[in-house]
Amino acid sequence: MKQTSIPDLDLAVTASTFAALGSEQRLGVLRVLVRAGEHGLSIGELGTRSGVTGSTLTHHMKILAQAGLVRQERKGRSIICAAVAYDELHQLSTFLLRECCADCPETEHDHG
Repeated sequence: MKQTSIPDLDLAVTASTFAALGSEQRLGVLRVLVRAGEHGLSIGELGTRSGVTGSTLTHHMKILAQAGLVRQERKGRSIICAAVAYDELHQLSTFLLRECCADCPETEHDHG
């Protein structure tokens, strides 16, 4: 087995972020926000689109915000929610794939 190049701190932060995504409802809420783009959605519209409302949505948004994946901002009487961690989301997928086939014999994963 080859030595991993992932520092322990990266593993801890990444595990924490994946834990925040470890709920089907939270993952659904984040997907709705990613689809909405950088301008986000009102909390009401987010609830309508995600099917998660009330205190359950508030709870999930708190966890996603603590993980740095979303933000909430008051605009007048509305609370606007938006996904803000596009780079971090990309890094999570890269984290899963960066050592792909690292322990395979060269002949098995040589695509050239």
